[in-house]
Amino acid sequence: MEDIFNLKLLLNSLLYSVLGVLVFWLSFLILDKLTPQNLWREIVEQKNLPLSIVIAAMCLSVATIIAAAIHG
Repeated sequence: MEDIFNLKLLLNSLLYSVLGVLVFWLSFLILDKLTPQNLWREIVEQKNLPLSIVIAAMCLSVATIIAAAIHG
């Protein structure tokens, strides 16, 4: 009978989760450097809703790519 709690699977999931978050954050930082405005300031301080929607779409896209690579 297989163990219900598999430590190797848990560690793999944690490793890929941390790696995925790092790749996601790096992609946001790269996008922020490529744009003429400071994205974080525009979203948080200026309440730029259209920019927030574009960044949210980018976030979902990167998250989908990371999830597909992990479960690939």
